[in-house]
Amino acid sequence: MSTTIEISLNGTPERILVDDGELLLDTLRRRLGCTSVREGCGVGMCGACTVLVNGASISSCLTLAVRAGGAEITTAEGLPPGHPVVAAFVAAGALQCGYCIPGFVMMATELLAGDPSPDREAITRHIAGNICRCGTYPEILNAIAAAASATASG
Repeated sequence: MSTTIEISLNGTPERILVDDGELLLDTLRRRLGCTSVREGCGVGMCGACTVLVNGASISSCLTLAVRAGGAEITTAEGLPPGHPVVAAFVAAGALQCGYCIPGFVMMATELLAGDPSPDREAITRHIAGNICRCGTYPEILNAIAAAASATASG
């Protein structure tokens, strides 16, 4: 069976017919062109598919698209140019291959929306479910701390 859902994707209303068993990851990536949403593990353990649904992080590889009907979905593409988290990741060199970075960016965005001045421990706890296979964790932590500082001062 198929269902028509309406979502707000990065601020743009979308109406799309989805199969009832279709994953949100596939809808966003393959059908709506959000290539920042990536499948790393397919079981919700790596964070590469992280998106914000109504401001809360979810693993889009575990979420059926029909369950997102009526939701506001934000992907890395939806962050405005010069967004402090993205700018901090670039400035800190917080990437190597870059595959995992959109998921980390979304987790950092969620964290800073709820806690604009997190300490290092809070940052580490918040991103614990995301995996960087290249091991750029120090740079990722520095980037999120710098984004917090920029957000607090700016």
